[in-house]
Amino acid sequence: MAIFDEELAHLKEKILKMGLLVEGSIRDSIKSLVERDGELAREVIMRDHQINALDVEIDEEGIRLIALRQPKASDLRFIVTALKITSDLERMGDLAEDICERAIELNEEPQLKPYIDIPRMAEIAQGMLVDVLDAFIKKDTTAAYDIIKRDDEVDGLTVQIFNELLFFMIQDPRTVSRAIKITYIAKYLERIADHATNIAEMVLYMIEGKIIRHMTREDIERLEGN
Repeated sequence: MAIFDEELAHLKEKILKMGLLVEGSIRDSIKSLVERDGELAREVIMRDHQINALDVEIDEEGIRLIALRQPKASDLRFIVTALKITSDLERMGDLAEDICERAIELNEEPQLKPYIDIPRMAEIAQGMLVDVLDAFIKKDTTAAYDIIKRDDEVDGLTVQIFNELLFFMIQDPRTVSRAIKITYIAKYLERIADHATNIAEMVLYMIEGKIIRHMTREDIERLEGN
């Protein structure tokens, strides 16, 4: 294997490592909420520095490869995609940290209601992250298009949760503080799914050289069919 190919493989390994750390943070952040485990939430917050460190390492490595190797075509698209992916992954880690902060606050008060839709949202968002990393590694356009479509399901649950919590707040003003914090968590999960969608769009750019970031859903579906 040529030295440049080894460097690209090493970069890919770091992205996967970062993605696994982020997926674990999302999983544990929701676990800390559902199980009312403040200690786990604090552990997730403390672990965020590992994600940030990898973000910096990957950025530095990608910039070095562009400057020294002057990659062409698909290799250049791969490095550009890697740099953008790490930005989305780093933000996902921050959002998992935000969930933990709200979980710590909520765990200090009586539970408003059983958590049903929030874990469902988290499961979908985590699945999107795992699958989009797999699509990145395998250069799987079909999976990337599928991930973009799944974002609608998360958006629908966000609206459903908001409407349910709005009912709680109208019925009893004493629930407002807790309901708003749960609404924040739903919004954080929606943003995590959005970042997974961003990565899927970058995977399609890497493979097909097509920028679909500002396309409508209808345009994307037409593109998928071609």
